[in-house]
Amino acid sequence: MSEQREYARGGRFPLLSPAQLDDRQRAVHDAVAGPPRADGPFLIADDDGHLAGPFNAMLYSPAIGHALQALGSALRFGGSLADRTRELVICAVAAALDSDYEWYSHSRVAAAAGVSKEELHSLARSELPGTISPAEEAALRLAEAVLAGNRVDDDVHAEALRHHGHAGITELSVLVGYYQTLAGLLAAGDVPAPSDQR
Repeated sequence: MSEQREYARGGRFPLLSPAQLDDRQRAVHDAVAGPPRADGPFLIADDDGHLAGPFNAMLYSPAIGHALQALGSALRFGGSLADRTRELVICAVAAALDSDYEWYSHSRVAAAAGVSKEELHSLARSELPGTISPAEEAALRLAEAVLAGNRVDDDVHAEALRHHGHAGITELSVLVGYYQTLAGLLAAGDVPAPSDQR
């Protein structure tokens, strides 16, 4: 979390405080608010215990929320992709879908993983950065094709396969789908990034 104090904002999903939660919601809250997520560079829970971004919305449907947060945790902390590659792809999805919270959060994670400001500016404009590796380019081109919702061209698939293998293609495809899901949840709830104002 940044040094500046930030507050979660729920958008159309009223923020739920820990005192309001039933046991199933509390299990989701605790899974999200603890390590390793809580140790990252963006707000997960504010000082009042309100979860930020899509995580507050997940509390309203704890069975779905628990499954979603577990998938997100597996993708971020248990996957085989290089941190830089993963974060480049997540930021590309956030930019393509104009997802304010996802850009807020994962541009910070990307910077911590070595993605430069210039590379982030390129992604924000939906452009491929000129400084990425061939493996990163293959991942971003696959992500772009998956986002388009069309069949992935043979050459795009072949290049991703060459650099990432079948396991990497599986992980990249699910990664894109997961962040599309979160962007949809955030859009439905009109959930903004955290603010320094209550």
